[in-house]
Amino acid sequence: MGKADKPEKNNNKKQKHFWKDFKAELKKVIWPTRSQVVNNTVIVLVIVIIVTALCFVLDLAFEALNTYGIDKLKSTVQNSVSNTIENNNNVVDGNNTVENQTNTIENTDTNQITDTQEGE
Repeated sequence: MGKADKPEKNNNKKQKHFWKDFKAELKKVIWPTRSQVVNNTVIVLVIVIIVTALCFVLDLAFEALNTYGIDKLKSTVQNSVSNTIENNNNVVDGNNTVENQTNTIENTDTNQITDTQEGE
């Protein structure tokens, strides 16, 4: 009976000691007054409202920037790219035209040379 009772007695003593220490520590705590709690609560609420308003304003600003700034820039770039593609197509067509004119000139020169040789 002696060995089995000791762990229970030690456990009970530890629990009583814990609760006594707990109460002693709670007596050392400096609790805020009602006015301090109200003041701190008001300060926290005001800061939360200010941060919320700031986030709302930034959200509107970035939304407007996205709508009016980036979308316009995107359309400008697309127009520029399509103009560049059209200009490149015109240059290619122009090269074909130049090549056709060169071929026509070469054919004309060959025909003249051939006509001249036949005429001799």
